[in-house]
Amino acid sequence: MPIVEHSDNKSLNIIVTGATSLIGYFLLPRLRATGYTVHPFSRSRGHTGSEEWHHYNGSLLDAIPPIHNAKILIHLGPLHVLPKIIDEFPTLGGKQVIAFSSTSRFSKLKSGTHSERQMAQELISAEETVASKCTEHKIAWTIFRPTLIYGAGLDKNISSITRFIKRFGFFPLVGNGTGLRQPVHADDLAAACLMVINNKKTFNQSYDLIGGETLSYKEMVERVFIALNKKPRFISVPLSLFRKVMKCASLLPAYSHITPDMANRMNHPLCFDSQKAINDFGYKNRGFTPQKDDLDPTLNYARL
Repeated sequence: MPIVEHSDNKSLNIIVTGATSLIGYFLLPRLRATGYTVHPFSRSRGHTGSEEWHHYNGSLLDAIPPIHNAKILIHLGPLHVLPKIIDEFPTLGGKQVIAFSSTSRFSKLKSGTHSERQMAQELISAEETVASKCTEHKIAWTIFRPTLIYGAGLDKNISSITRFIKRFGFFPLVGNGTGLRQPVHADDLAAACLMVINNKKTFNQSYDLIGGETLSYKEMVERVFIALNKKPRFISVPLSLFRKVMKCASLLPAYSHITPDMANRMNHPLCFDSQKAINDFGYKNRGFTPQKDDLDPTLNYARL
C-alpha cells in the first residue's frame, strides 16, 4: 500500500515499543512519512547510535535519551509486558495505546500442546489486564488480533515454509492440507495502526485482522512455491510421523516455535472476520500473492 506523506503531524509524539519487530519494520517508515515525531524503543544499545532511537531498560521513564509529552503508544512487543508500561505512560502525557495480541487466543485455547494452551490463556489475561489498566488511567486502548503474519522474510510461519522448500525442494503435508488460512501482510497491520490514531470510534475496542484472502493450507504453500519460481511438490506424510519430525525440529533454534500440534491444525480451518475493522476504520488487506522480498530477508536492507 502506498505511503501518503504529510507534514502537519510533527507535534504528535508517538512511542513505539517492540520497534525492531516485523510490524515495526513497516510501521516506522509509515509513521515518519506521515510526519509524526516517532520515538522507537529498543533493548539493543546498537540502535541508540541514532538520536531518534531510545534504549529501553525496563522503564519508559528511564529511557535514553529521555522523552516528554508522548500522547500515543504503539506496542508491538509481547502483550504481557504492556501493563507495566501503561502504569508509566500517563507521566509522559499518554492518551492512547495501540497494541497487538493474536487470534491464537482463540485457535490454541484447546490445543493438545500444553505450552500453546498456556500461551492462549496468557493472551486472554494480558488483554483483560491492558483494558483494565487503561481504564484505570483514563487511556483509550485498541487491541489488534492478527491471523498468520508474513512479510520481509522476517516472520516465523511463512519463512519456515520458505526455508524448507529452498532446502529440500518439496513440502510435506498431512492429509490434503485442507485447513483454511488467512495470511496477513505485516505492512497492512502497520497501515491499520495509522488508521486508528486519534480515531475515537476505535477507542476501547479489539479487532481481528485477517488477510484479504482465505485459502487452504496447501494452496498457501503452493503460492510460496510460485513466488520462489519452483514447481509445487508435496509428499503425503502420516500424522504420527509428522508429529515426531516436528517435535525433533523444535529442538533447533530456527524452528523452536514449532509444536507437534501444528500438524493437527494443517487440516483444521482457522478463519476469522475483519468486518468490524472495515466498518470502524476502513481496514484494508491484500490477498496472499507473496513476492520474493516477502520471503527472503537478504533482499531487505535494514531500515530500522
